[in-house]
Amino acid sequence: MATTVFIDGHTGTTALQIADRLSSRSDIVLARLDESDRKDVVKRREAINDAHIAILCLPDDAAREAVSLVSGDVRILDASTAHRVEPGWTYGLPEYAPHQPEAISRSNRVSNPGCYPTGAVLLLAPLVRAGILPPDYPVTISAVSGYSGGGRRMIEQFTTADGEDRISTPHRAYGLDLEHKHVPEIQQFGLLSRRPIFLPNVGRFPQGMIVQIPLHAALLDHGVTVDEVRRCLMDAYAGRTRVLVADAQESYRCTHVDVDALIGRDTLMIYVSGNDHQGQIVLTAALDNLGKGAAGAAVQNLDLMLGGSKI
Repeated sequence: MATTVFIDGHTGTTALQIADRLSSRSDIVLARLDESDRKDVVKRREAINDAHIAILCLPDDAAREAVSLVSGDVRILDASTAHRVEPGWTYGLPEYAPHQPEAISRSNRVSNPGCYPTGAVLLLAPLVRAGILPPDYPVTISAVSGYSGGGRRMIEQFTTADGEDRISTPHRAYGLDLEHKHVPEIQQFGLLSRRPIFLPNVGRFPQGMIVQIPLHAALLDHGVTVDEVRRCLMDAYAGRTRVLVADAQESYRCTHVDVDALIGRDTLMIYVSGNDHQGQIVLTAALDNLGKGAAGAAVQNLDLMLGGSKI
């Protein structure tokens, strides 16, 4: 029997990408509300509770409201920020820990990770678990995303030539108040006891993302080398199909990482670079902010909730 999936907030960028990925699948029936009904609370409640799985592609407050409408056995996959650090919700990053795929498959409440945190957490968590990176290390994360990561409003700001709030600059740094909503997620799942500094940027290109974390070897466990850090991450993601780590030979050849390298793919690529003589290491994660950073991650989680095992 096919699984009924309702996407609440179906006109958003992530929702449209999810729907496109699911549209040709025979094992899934996509339930939809007419445009005129999508803000009707009664009809939304019915659509949510009539589904086997409801995917929330909504602003945070609307996602919380949607969860409050649940009265039956429907399972929820939330793509918003609303529930990522909430007790009772399973963090939807299958590569986070060995038990994570099973936890996702059994959960009735799964929170899709953020695009920036996906890169940051996958870089940080294995190093903290291995004792290489102290939890209180003063982590700084620099990242850049395509403008699609900002949703419909930002897309319009970058692409509408005559809009009152159009963005004409080729590159913008933001979040300078250091209160970005992704920081609690990065700190909790990156296993950090000290709040990291997060420096997000957006560029004049639709898709793509790079997340970078610089490290001083002298502040790590016994001043580890670049190769030791790389080996730790390679061991952590050995056998994974969606998170790949460049080996030493590829890393030595790598002189740059392009922000659009992973566009159209649901994988994330990790590079460990640095200079042992200078005692400096750079962790880099490249991904498609709408792939492994959003819609691709949601479909991966949905498949696990449906009983799939490939991660």
